[in-house]
Amino acid sequence: MTVDHPAAGPDEAPPPSRLCVLASLRGYRPQWLRADLSAGLAIAAVGIPSAIAYPAIAGLPPETGIYASIASVVGYALLGPSRRLIVGPDAATMAVLGGVITAVLADVPAAGQADRAVAAALIALGVGVICLIASVLRLGNLASLLSRPILAGFLGGVAVSIIIGQIGRVTGIAIEADGMVPSLLELAGKSGTIHLPSLGLAAGMFAILQLSRLWNPILSGPVIVVLLSVVLSAVLGFEETGIRIVGDLPAGLPAVAFPWQPDLAWGHVILGSAAVFAVSFGAGIITARSFGAGVGERVNANAELTGFGAANIASGLVGGFPVTSSDSRTAVNVSVGGRSQVAGLTAAVVLGASILFFSDLIRILPLPALGAILISAALSVIDLNGLRQIWKISRIEFGFAMIALFGAISFGVLQGVVVAIIATFAHIILNAMQPRVVLLGRMPHRDGFYKLHRSPEARPVDGIAICFIQGSVLFFNADHVKARLDDIIDSSPADLRWIVIDASAITQIDTTAADMLLGIRTRLQRRGIIMAFAEVQSSVAALLQRAGLSAEDGQTLFFDDLDDAFHAFKAAVGAPRGKPV
Repeated sequence: MTVDHPAAGPDEAPPPSRLCVLASLRGYRPQWLRADLSAGLAIAAVGIPSAIAYPAIAGLPPETGIYASIASVVGYALLGPSRRLIVGPDAATMAVLGGVITAVLADVPAAGQADRAVAAALIALGVGVICLIASVLRLGNLASLLSRPILAGFLGGVAVSIIIGQIGRVTGIAIEADGMVPSLLELAGKSGTIHLPSLGLAAGMFAILQLSRLWNPILSGPVIVVLLSVVLSAVLGFEETGIRIVGDLPAGLPAVAFPWQPDLAWGHVILGSAAVFAVSFGAGIITARSFGAGVGERVNANAELTGFGAANIASGLVGGFPVTSSDSRTAVNVSVGGRSQVAGLTAAVVLGASILFFSDLIRILPLPALGAILISAALSVIDLNGLRQIWKISRIEFGFAMIALFGAISFGVLQGVVVAIIATFAHIILNAMQPRVVLLGRMPHRDGFYKLHRSPEARPVDGIAICFIQGSVLFFNADHVKARLDDIIDSSPADLRWIVIDASAITQIDTTAADMLLGIRTRLQRRGIIMAFAEVQSSVAALLQRAGLSAEDGQTLFFDDLDDAFHAFKAAVGAPRGKPV
């Protein structure tokens, strides 16, 4: 959440003109410390449940979530631009990560959690490096790689996949199948072996999570569930009753080291890092922008890439996993009144203390309670209101959202990323394949030019056809534009002298389109008709000139605007037919 204008206020991060260490703490005021400490405690309270629960989505041990939560906020505080944005684990990112890790370890025999943890740390480093490279190349617009409708659909599919993945955790059944339908069929076949105490505990904790959203208690629902389930586990001895628990955690804080596993499929590591980056940055920048709008700050996506890169590299070096901006932690920080990244650093200290001094309590945390937290978190990812709004606005975009949703469910989350990106580009190409080509005319006693199909009073001008091409002309739509121009030429009256192309909306053109326009000009020359262009952008004009369409060729006219073209036509009306002016 970075302010882009130079007049940054005292509460705003400075403009990111260059890489700055601790830029988000510049101008820190001592009176902010109390609010930051309070916010840090609240962030830690909300963050501990997700830090412990989210690693299970990717098949990772719970301590990796705490490691990632500690190191990532330190990395973001060092190089991140925003004062209030808090990074951490994200459910959708974890779901994609789980699929990537499976692909990376495909050739590793008998890969266990330790191998998965190493792979996750390497992927975090890969995501961090990609973020930094993208920042240097100023590729912040990659945040728009997944459109909002397609991202909404994809995240909905991810949420369903997360819920399906918790079936074994909340029922006590070992589910071996992958995918929604096979997992549900396996559950139906093993329904007689459901561990009822685990299911009852998960259902009770899930009910508490939903009720907490209604009465809005002082403590958040996940915090209540963690505290209550730990107390019940200690008092009732859940481990002895067959309810699975988290188990032993490594003692002490993580060491900084480069993760290494020589047997990994490095091609999958690189491609997997790119897939995780696409989802985590796309979702993360949306969180940054939404909270930035709420506190009156504008987001610089390139600067956020640097912050996300530092956060992921820090996480990977301590055995964590890829992270992005956390909506729940950022919301708590803003609502409690956190003023800077000191709040995030305070939360990191509290999380470190939890693993040092409270690991025995974390050990007895029941897995069905974590499953309930993950199911509740997944349900919150499904944006039904957003999908309903997309349906209302555009049925076509809703269809692409459904493609992304069912792609993630049907083919798996990792393949769902590919489906979502393909759907995005298909949507872009379909929209651009048929740019409208309309005729313009004049209105009596009024200046300017008007679309004939939209303005009933507009009339064509005798002897001239003014064609407005509403979009770029490229290889995949050049035939469509040619067919429309041919129709206009064929249907024009016999006294047609000029065709003027209004190129104001053409921002891109390629050699295929230039060849098409050359062919149109040749056809017009045979009929003694002049071809002219108006309001051509400089880059488009340069390409047309290199292709052979230029004012110097004596056959093509270029004008700054339509008025100039119109006045030139009127001056040339008396000239011999076909002679350029």
